[in-house]
Amino acid sequence: MKVVVVESPAKAKTINKYLGSDFRVLASFGHIRDLPARDGSVRPEQDFAMDWEIDPKSERHVKEIASAVKGADHLFLATDPDREGEAISWHVKRVLDERKALKGVEVKRVVFNEITKSAVLDGIRNPRDIDQELVDAYLARRALDYLVGFTLSPVLWRKLPGSRSAGRVQSVALRLICEREAEIERFVAREYWTLTGDFRTPKGALLAAGLTHLDGRKLDKFDLGNQALAQAAEARAQAARYRVAEVERKRAKRHPFPPFTTSTLQQEASRKLHLSAARTMQIAQRLYEGIDLGGETVGLITYMRTDGVQMAAEAIAGARAVIGATWGGRYLPDSPRLYKTKAKNAQEAHEAIRPTDLARRPDQLAGVLDRDQLRLYELIWKRTLASQMASAELDQVAVDIESLDKALVFRATGSVVVFDGFLTLYREDRDDSDEDEADRLLPDVAPADPMGLEALRPEQHFTQPPPRFTEASLVKRLEELGIGRPSTYASIISVLQDRNYVRLDQRRFVPEDRGRLVTAFLESFFGRYVEYNFTADLENQLDDISGGRIAWRTVLEGFWQAFSASVEDTRDLRVAEVLDALDALLGPHFFPEREDGGDPRSCPTCHSGRLSLKLGKFGAFIGCSAYPECRFTRPLTTGAEGEEEAREAPRELGTDPQTGLPVTLRKGPYGPYVQLGDEASLAALAAAAPAEPDAAPAKGKKKAAPKKPKKVAAPKPKRVSLYRGLEPADITLDVACRLLALPRELGIHPDSRKPISAGVGRFGPYLLHDGVYRSLTKDDDVLTIGMNRAVELLAQPKGGRASAAPLKTLGERDGKPVTLHEGRYGPYASWNGTHATLPKGSAPDEVTLEAALGLIDAKAAKAPAAKGPAAKKAAPRKAAAKKAAPAGDESEAAQPKPAAKKKATTTRAKKA
Repeated sequence: MKVVVVESPAKAKTINKYLGSDFRVLASFGHIRDLPARDGSVRPEQDFAMDWEIDPKSERHVKEIASAVKGADHLFLATDPDREGEAISWHVKRVLDERKALKGVEVKRVVFNEITKSAVLDGIRNPRDIDQELVDAYLARRALDYLVGFTLSPVLWRKLPGSRSAGRVQSVALRLICEREAEIERFVAREYWTLTGDFRTPKGALLAAGLTHLDGRKLDKFDLGNQALAQAAEARAQAARYRVAEVERKRAKRHPFPPFTTSTLQQEASRKLHLSAARTMQIAQRLYEGIDLGGETVGLITYMRTDGVQMAAEAIAGARAVIGATWGGRYLPDSPRLYKTKAKNAQEAHEAIRPTDLARRPDQLAGVLDRDQLRLYELIWKRTLASQMASAELDQVAVDIESLDKALVFRATGSVVVFDGFLTLYREDRDDSDEDEADRLLPDVAPADPMGLEALRPEQHFTQPPPRFTEASLVKRLEELGIGRPSTYASIISVLQDRNYVRLDQRRFVPEDRGRLVTAFLESFFGRYVEYNFTADLENQLDDISGGRIAWRTVLEGFWQAFSASVEDTRDLRVAEVLDALDALLGPHFFPEREDGGDPRSCPTCHSGRLSLKLGKFGAFIGCSAYPECRFTRPLTTGAEGEEEAREAPRELGTDPQTGLPVTLRKGPYGPYVQLGDEASLAALAAAAPAEPDAAPAKGKKKAAPKKPKKVAAPKPKRVSLYRGLEPADITLDVACRLLALPRELGIHPDSRKPISAGVGRFGPYLLHDGVYRSLTKDDDVLTIGMNRAVELLAQPKGGRASAAPLKTLGERDGKPVTLHEGRYGPYASWNGTHATLPKGSAPDEVTLEAALGLIDAKAAKAPAAKGPAAKKAAPRKAAAKKAAPAGDESEAAQPKPAAKKKATTTRAKKA
């Protein structure tokens, strides 16, 4: 028996069909172990020793692999053909060695660039040993990222409250986005004018040309800097007479682009298909691992993590065959096109991303692939074929029209595609290009032809600031700087968004103030480690490790000595020093110049204090220097999830008609809420309430001496949080009063004859009936829901997520179905009452039965041992006295009185 280990169950399923019955293909489900998320997992003082920990979810897969290997004679590690794939194979081998499962088993590494039968069988026939140099490069990269995250992040938390962690490469990418935003803010638009003339040729055709020379001197962009200068030039041009001075014609060629690498695929998919980098890689992974075509699973594209632009000889031959058969021999160059990688630090040599069979046209897959899969496959197919097609040919023409006194010259340019070549199939989109490939045919003229001026059009323009980065342009810039690697770009972008450091606005990155604060802090106190050259040089060293040119511990030692010294230098850094540095660096952003010329830092409340950056428990905010006499504060901008960087002054909505108390909208550390009254108004209300009369003394007893009146504590203001979907901008006095009136009784249930009420609890809007809580759906409004809808919701089964109609049935286990559902918190798999949420970013239509069962088993392993009635009997008497929400009902968390949180005793640093 021979055992083959791959990463994913989809890949395992495909490869299993290619191999004989004496092979067993198992999936590791990605990395089986990692550095534990705690301090000390990498120990520089012990020659960078590392502790590894098997993920509980992976334990089942490891046991299955170990069990299979014990009865085998060969183990083939067939993980992906890159650095991460090499590391997964290394981890699997090490773990099996530690469990003594490899006795008498020959272990070999197998790689293939595409999942086709011929490629897989060829890989099995030509195995090799694990490449230790690639493993060393992985170890160095993983240790570096860990050390930066677990060393720098705590410094960030202590010195800059409210910040998240700081990663080695993510911080540099964030700096790019923040610097571009600062450029835009500093940008001052500059006015300039152009002058265009419409000329009539001797044959009666019109030709538009722009003024390029005045008084025999070539005009600079800003020479016509205002309307007066433009009108003066217009007057001179109007009075002149013209002729053709020169006609310049030349034939130009435009060559095709090379086939896709990881970064160029991400860029083009962003520009053409509007797909994020993460989504692009997810779809490409599915196309690589295989799609069922007529009962056979076939990998449609080659491996999608690559820097290489070269293609195998048989792929080039296949492309030329398709081109010749489809477009004819004219579209074939005389010899195949060969491309070389130009990217800095290109890692392991792989082929470019291409279809495994170029004869498989996109229209043949229309009924097999979903929309995004088909669009991405078509993009890869077209780009690959175009890379082997003939160059396009264009006729470019430039006509100079000068005044008879030669003081003024107008120029018209145009181009005509005389042979479209590769352009017949593929044109690349460019974010930063004004290139227009549309034909512009100029009328036929000859030197000395007289030209009649028909009209003049002076036009005003203003210079534009540099554009914000898109995903495509950010990936391109990172690649140009040699920062990161193609396989990391998608995760870099996702991390920046997940931490609320940046947000996407019209597909362009805008840095949040939280992100700008982090960048300013790192630039001020860890400037070397966010420098572009430093990060790129470090990437070079990591690639030198994979090439065997330097030892990985040598690289770590050189980095750690300087980095730990920098961290030590910040130990005694006071928060006031941090504030001063950030206030100076970000002052132009937070305090832009005022239109009236006044001091932008002047406090709008006391007019004598100076506004500056402050730090509070929940992060940064703007405050007045005259505190505590002046309590003016202003929050920074909100993040992508609506989190406030600081508390905001209350917004008065009006007076509650029932109580006469003020109603305000406020922002707290846990989000916006409405409040009825405040301490002053409630204290006044309590003081004005009539005192209760003393009770009459009993008969025969003396009247007691009057007691001192007890001090009555003012009631606390009533507060109700805004639930998801209710935005602060939508809150009016009426809406606020209705929120404050919750919970409200809807009516009497027709069957139980018990009341139904609606309210807002800790986990959102809910219904309450007979002691049972039921969460409202996202389509129900707690302020408007009526009795009919409430009875309908309460009548639905109490199975929580399992009660949802399945999206898909994947198969069976022990006679019970394994299904996929769409739940309140995303898609999940379900079997026999166990529900397991799919990993973030997983597409339900791509989940296999094996993957779903793996998630379900992992979830079941974490579940408490005691279940059912026995567990309930074991509960303490006091706990049993409280009636809980039904088991499995997600709304059980909607109890209005949450348990008090325990104060954390330790703080763990997050991974970068």
